[in-house]
Amino acid sequence: MRTYQADEKGYYGEFGGAFIPEMLYPNTEELRQHYVQIMEEASFKKEFHQLLKDYVGRPTPLYFANRLSEKYKTKIYLKREDLCHTGAHKVNNTIGQILMAKKLGKSRIIAETGAGQHGVATATVCALMGMECIVYMGEIDIARQAPNVARMKMLGAEVRPALSGSRTLKDATNEAIRDWINNPVNTHYIIGSVVGPHPYPDMVARFQSVISEEIKWQLMEKEGRENPDYVVACVGGGSNAAGTYYHFLDNKDVGIIAVEAAGKGIHSGESAATSALGQVGIIHGSKTLLMQTQDGQITEPYSISAGLDYPGVGPMHANLYRTGRGEFISITDDEAMTAGLLVSQLEGIIPAIETSHAFAIFDHRKFGPDDVVVINLSGRGDKDLQTYIDYFKL
Repeated sequence: MRTYQADEKGYYGEFGGAFIPEMLYPNTEELRQHYVQIMEEASFKKEFHQLLKDYVGRPTPLYFANRLSEKYKTKIYLKREDLCHTGAHKVNNTIGQILMAKKLGKSRIIAETGAGQHGVATATVCALMGMECIVYMGEIDIARQAPNVARMKMLGAEVRPALSGSRTLKDATNEAIRDWINNPVNTHYIIGSVVGPHPYPDMVARFQSVISEEIKWQLMEKEGRENPDYVVACVGGGSNAAGTYYHFLDNKDVGIIAVEAAGKGIHSGESAATSALGQVGIIHGSKTLLMQTQDGQITEPYSISAGLDYPGVGPMHANLYRTGRGEFISITDDEAMTAGLLVSQLEGIIPAIETSHAFAIFDHRKFGPDDVVVINLSGRGDKDLQTYIDYFKL
């Protein structure tokens, strides 16, 4: 049977792998040799699930969105990752990785962040475990995500600005990788998405797979069946999406819908729609689809959402797109903002702008009245209030 999971070398079809400088080899190899074994240990599982329950607040509800369902004449369920401690799904992965770092004897944590949610989640678990924390963040993102920067500092993290390139997520990642090369022995790099060299895409997906694991039993309670007709998630690097799809990847009865940021339009020159615009390339140690010029220079992505403007996409998603297993839809800034306001006013939930992209698909894609559509509401909109205020002149 064909699988859409990673193989033992970290490949999803033709995508994935570990394309790294020799100086990073010891770091990734140590992780690669131990991550599955550590994750399978009874003591690790117990601590991980205990923290998810008592600290993060899992399981998150699977909520039937009554008014939204009425409007679009289909059954829409929201997986409420916005109710996790710290306000987004990111903490599922950082809890797992901080425990992994402890097992490997690391004392210093570095991370990269775009929207700031992963930075906050990393700073949170470092405070919890008493570890040194350095977060790299693009200078532009520091300005547009000020509340999250303040949170990280309150939690004891040092926030270091990335001043090169577009001064956003890609550049923050570059800086974090440089740090890791310079501090290979005592430092663990908590990557926030299903990107980077193997084993990161697979490890992060496994930690986030708690999302689809819960969806299955929650849907059984509500609909008398484990599998929805469709699972929908926004995709930047793609960790919330990987967690939403994980237990459905190999079940062809479940449609997978990935929603990307078209920015000001797919062909406007200001977009982050990697599936539509990407060519095969290598970024941050992984072979994947990547927005680039004809001579292989990375194109600067753009989205109103700080969490979706990554020029590549995780190798799992590149494979889902290339094989046709996933249906990819690109949503503009304007469509996403309008959808975010609609969900706020119909359901009393203000979503992160990343998540708002996923809600905008209903104007592009029709579903049947009996279709069960589960959308991962990956984060709450507090961090984006200023962007909403400016956009709608609130």
